[in-house]
Order: sequence, then C-alpha cells, then structure tokens
Amino acid sequence: MSLSLPRHRRQAVPDSDLTAAADRYSKEDKGEKKDGQIEKGLRWQLPFLALGLLRHMSASSNIIHDCDEVFNYWEPLHYLLYKSGFQTWEYSSEFGLRSYLYILFHMIVAGPASWFYKDEKVQVFYTVRLFLGLISTITETVLIVALSRKYGKRFATYTLAMLCLTSGCFFSSTSFLPSTFSMYAVTLSSALLLLEKYASAVSVAAVGVLVGWPFSILVFLPVSIYSLIRGNIKRIFLSGLITSICIIVLSVYADYYYYGKWTSSIFNLLKYNVLGGGESHLYGTESSTFYLRNGFNNFNFSFILALLFVAFLPITRKKYTPDLLVVVSPIYIWLGFMSLQSHKEERFLYPIYTLICVAATAVIDSFPDLFRDRFSSEESFLVKVAKVFRPIFLGLILSLSHSRTFSVLHGYSGPSVIYKHLEHHEDAKPGSTLCVGSEWHRYPSSFFVPSYVSEVRWVDDGFRGLLPFPFNSTLGGTASAPPYFNDKNKASDMQYLHDVESCTLFVELDLRRPYPSRGSDLSKWETLAAVHYLDREFSPAIYRSYFIPYLWHEKNVFGLYKLLRKIQPENVEQH
Repeated sequence: MSLSLPRHRRQAVPDSDLTAAADRYSKEDKGEKKDGQIEKGLRWQLPFLALGLLRHMSASSNIIHDCDEVFNYWEPLHYLLYKSGFQTWEYSSEFGLRSYLYILFHMIVAGPASWFYKDEKVQVFYTVRLFLGLISTITETVLIVALSRKYGKRFATYTLAMLCLTSGCFFSSTSFLPSTFSMYAVTLSSALLLLEKYASAVSVAAVGVLVGWPFSILVFLPVSIYSLIRGNIKRIFLSGLITSICIIVLSVYADYYYYGKWTSSIFNLLKYNVLGGGESHLYGTESSTFYLRNGFNNFNFSFILALLFVAFLPITRKKYTPDLLVVVSPIYIWLGFMSLQSHKEERFLYPIYTLICVAATAVIDSFPDLFRDRFSSEESFLVKVAKVFRPIFLGLILSLSHSRTFSVLHGYSGPSVIYKHLEHHEDAKPGSTLCVGSEWHRYPSSFFVPSYVSEVRWVDDGFRGLLPFPFNSTLGGTASAPPYFNDKNKASDMQYLHDVESCTLFVELDLRRPYPSRGSDLSKWETLAAVHYLDREFSPAIYRSYFIPYLWHEKNVFGLYKLLRKIQPENVEQH
C-alpha cells in the first residue's frame, strides 16, 4: 500500500495583485516615491542650459557636412544680403525647386546681423548658426519636459544626455538644411503630443512639411493621425488646414516675388521627384545598408537600441504604448522608405535623429524589466545589476559619441580654417580671383570670402557634373533662367576658368599622392596657410572614425589643406 501525500500548489496570484504589481513597476520607472507621492518632473532650466551650451559649441565648431547646404541655402542667403553668391540649377526660375520662404525665415536674423557686422560676413554666418542652435535648444527642451512629465526624471535625464552628446544631434542641430528644420518640427510636434496638445502638434507638423521638407510628411503621419484620433477631430483638422493654407499662400507669394512668375516650389519639388522626371540617381547611389551604417556612425550602440524598441514592447507595452510607440514609429517608417531610394545622403535621416535618442533611452531604461518576476515582490539580483548597468551603458554610448565628434571636427575642419585666413591677407590686390579645383564641394560659402576677392572661380580638375554659377543680375538675378543650367547634371563649358594664370589665390587639398600638387611648384605659388586634413582613403576605419588618444595621430594619415598665392613676376626675380 503506497503512501500518498497531499500536493501543495503555489497559490495563484489574483489579477488585482498583478495589476497592482504592474502599476508599482510603472511608478518606479517613472521616478515616483515609494509612498506614492509623485516627484516633480524636470524643470525647463536644466535642459535649456545644457542643450544651449552644446548647441553653442556646435554652432561655433561644426563643419559643413554637405555641399548642398552651402550652394542651395547659404549661397542664396548671401545673395539676398549682398547681391552676390552662387546659384544652382534648382534655383533657376525654369525649375524653381527650392523655396525662398525657407531662406526668408533665416533672414529674420541674417538681415539685422549683416547691418550690425557690416563687412564681417563670417560673423553673420555664425549668427545664423547660433539662431539655428537656439531653435534646436527650444524644441528639444520642450521634448525633455514632456518626457519628464510622462515617464519620469530618469528617462528625461538620459534622453537629455543623448541629445547633448550624440554625434548625430551635435552635427545636425545647427545645419542650414530643410531636413534639419523638419527635425526641429518633429521634435516639437512629438513633445506636444506627449503633452496632449494635439491641435498644436498637427499645426507644427504642417509647418515642418511645408516650410521644411515636403517629403518628411511620412515622418509626421503617426503623430498627426494619432492626434486626430485622441483629440477633438474638428478642431485639430481645422488647425492643421488653416496652418497649411497660410504657409502655402506665403510660399507661393515668396516664390512669385523671387522667381518672377507664379509658381510653387513645393509642387515643383514633388513633381520632379514623384510625378516623373526626377533623376536623383544622377547625383550618386548607395547600397540598401547605407543608412544602417550611417546611423551607427552617428549614434553607435544607441542606434541599435533604437531599432530594438519594438522588440522590447512585449515587456514594456504597459509603459510605452500607445503614446511613445507613436512618437518613435517614424524611425521605422522613414528608414524603410529612404532605404528603398537609390540616391542616399546622410542629411536625409536628420528628421528622425531626436527620435533615435528617445527610442534608445526607452530601451536602456527598460533593462531591469527583462529580469523582473511579476509573481515576486522582491527585486532579484539581476534586476539590481541591470539598474546599475543602465548609467554605465549610457556612459559608454556618450563616450563613443564624443570620440566620434572630436575625430570629425579635428580631422575635417580644414576648409573653414583655411578660408578664414583670407581675412588676414588684405595685402593682396583688390580684384583678386580665388580659384578652387577639386575642392569645390568643400567650399564653405561666400560668407568666408572677403570683399577684396572679386570672384571665386572653379578650375577643371576632372569633375564632369554641373557646378553652380554666380547669380546673374543681368539675366534677372533670382528670376533668371540661365541657358547653362540643366536638370541632367551635365557639365557646362562655361563653368570652369580655363586660364589658370589669372588666378590670384588658390585653395587645394594636398594628399601627397604620386602626382604633384600645384603648391609643390614653388616657382609659381607660395603657401599662405596650411592645416592638416585627415586622409580618409589611407586611414584605418576605426582610427579615423573615433578619436583614440595617441593612436589617432599615430595611425591616421594626413594631408594638407592649403591656401596658395600666385607669385608675381617681380617676386620671382627676387627669388
């Protein structure tokens, strides 16, 4: 006869207790006190001061990462201020792809700055950059305050650290680009959604699309649709509609004033790229992994964490759905859409840069949730380790980001440094001609060229695409449709200065290749200034991408970015 003992079952946990446990975790993650008293969220002063300091640093030290920023935005602004500057085919009235309303928005600061600084055009350049940094600071401060109220101080503080120090945000925040403007709008619109100001969120989205970049409408769709669902649909719809109509009217009028005919740059851009005729592949193509590689370069491990946000939702859905999921969902929409396009550029990802920081922070903040036992009221050892690991992993991300930023700024700042040297050589005769060869795409804008230089000319060094021409006042200035422009990226015979002997000054990059540089001919050219420039082709990827003390200088290869001056005949005789 066998002895049977009663089986003891683990007592089932009531649903009410599970709910209470979930609420307890949620409150803990939001930074609430154990006695149930809610801590106040971050006030605006700390994020505003921290972001303001870093954006000021970006405005004063950031390089220009894309020649499109110079020729499609800085140069038209320079022309509106000083009646000189380079024009691209997109600004020909025949095509009219670029909005003058976007340029005029920056005239709010550039105009008064040009009066105040008079001949100091470089100061106007940096004043506009400071203005961009201020907008970035304001929009990101609102986002931090919204995150703090919604998800607690820790979440907001971690996101603040990401926004301040990740390389992507540091570089994009003060770039004069429509994609950066859309990033400002995405940041503010997302913050307003979290603050449950749905009508304002949709209106800001409309501004971001119509003043900034029309294609960024895909980034704003989740916030706009969710706002319509959650708020007063009539009020929100009217708010977005009225804002859109006002902006379209202003845009059309600005385009009419400058292009000299009734046209819409918004419609022209969409027509060129969507409705046929657009051939953006003429300006370069990249593989489908381009944005994944680029995202890691600018955000390192935080980019991977941002992509893992959806994978964490089964664990964190009580905390982050639906609001935060709606906010960060454009990361996946935009990455998927842009990766399908053949023509890819780093700046195309700017609209989602701040969202990457938010999504990555959400994953870091959720590390302990991976190890929590919902049936136990006691924290396990792994949960405690995960809590300690959060700031350590954040510190690793920020350290790598700072290393990346430092490497880029010190490796590639040669162009702006060399062009600033022009200010110190007014002994050159008035009417001097500054020539640029293969380095045309690193030209930092006419704001860096002093008045004693009468013209900047391109010299043929093998490039076969269409280059910008000076705005032609004789043909109508901004209203002109010069015959030498085309939308096929075909070079014009008129774009180059063929008589190199007429060059007074020359800017070149000497990478010390087997073929001689112009500066090596000491009988014709003297070097006025030279700075080191990182040779990307011959420097190992890990050492050129991240600044590693001692090894950065030792392992990388450097060329010289030079400002040359033509030796006059009388000086040759003296030599």
